[in-house]
Amino acid sequence: MNDQVAALAERLDDAQISRTETTSIEADRERWPDFDVALAYRVQNEVIARREARGEKVVGVKLGFTSKAKMAQMGVSDVIVGRLTDAMAIDDGGVADLGRFIHPKVEPEVAYRIARDVDLDDPDVDMRDHVDAVAAAVEVIDSRYLDFVFTYADVVADNTSASGFAVGEWIPLREAADCAVTMTVGDHVVSGSTAAILDDPANALTALLDMCRRHRIPLRAGHIVLAGAATAATELTATSVTCLVDGIGSVGFTAQVSEVTA
Repeated sequence: MNDQVAALAERLDDAQISRTETTSIEADRERWPDFDVALAYRVQNEVIARREARGEKVVGVKLGFTSKAKMAQMGVSDVIVGRLTDAMAIDDGGVADLGRFIHPKVEPEVAYRIARDVDLDDPDVDMRDHVDAVAAAVEVIDSRYLDFVFTYADVVADNTSASGFAVGEWIPLREAADCAVTMTVGDHVVSGSTAAILDDPANALTALLDMCRRHRIPLRAGHIVLAGAATAATELTATSVTCLVDGIGSVGFTAQVSEVTA
């Protein structure tokens, strides 16, 4: 691990712990001339290593930029991958503590469960053969960057804004293409379709495998895969959140503010 990776990981990890915004890394080219996507994934690895050193356990992965509109907005053609830890988990029907976040937003998602370890070096692996269940999910994203403004490399380093997630009841794997999605955040209702996730959430599994091969991100039995957002993100305040994915199931939780000590 070089000094740049260590310094940037510390900066982002400290921002998450203290719930204090930091500025874009890529915008400061004079200080970080070597910062690119490859280096950003190394920073992400170190951010996760720091969390694991505090006792957290990696329980899955998440994809971002699975919307073609978002890819176009960011000027990229690849999805991004981040890690989920057990400290980010929110029980279905449980409570999410808003005191953990800086400026959280929620997105409705489809989740898959990996049934057995994936050999990243096997060229014949089909990710669809490695998942055995599907569920409705909600992800809480919370960029550590000022005003939620970042570049592609920035967000990769920041573990793709991963901050929280809730998963509904797992059901045996079934088709999840073009399922209607409804997310309710307090009085605000957002409607969409799973077709917004690379046309079919199952396509996200193939994209996931490609990125994990490139950046050597393990995919283990029991891991959760959040396939990507089915609608634009909605600001999360102290209120109830529910998500219904037609034919798949539902999930929900209550967000509230409580006292948090760093």
